[in-house]
Amino acid sequence: MSESLAAPRPVTISASAARRIAALIAEEANHDLMLRLSVSGGGCSGFQYGFSLDAARLEDDVFFQRDGITVVVDSTSLDLIQGSEIDFVEELVGSSFQVRNPNATSSCGCGNSFSI
Repeated sequence: MSESLAAPRPVTISASAARRIAALIAEEANHDLMLRLSVSGGGCSGFQYGFSLDAARLEDDVFFQRDGITVVVDSTSLDLIQGSEIDFVEELVGSSFQVRNPNATSSCGCGNSFSI
């Protein structure tokens, strides 16, 4: 199992995202949970981001940490999001995790899908 805390172009986690992840984990009362970020085919731009709380550690996972929380990304997804920042944004219309992906050539209006 790879437990790397860094990659050639690591994924970073904003302070806002770290606070929100910590709050979600506290609500679940399971401190083994991590935020899993994945990329799958689909969405209106070709690829879409997926977020879930997960306690499983898979063989090809790469781990990123900030302020006591962990974000886990499988190696296939990491190829598409290296160098990205995970943020949590609260606006009048709602709140959500957002990925600022320097590899994306375009994205949809909602920010949940992208193309490379």
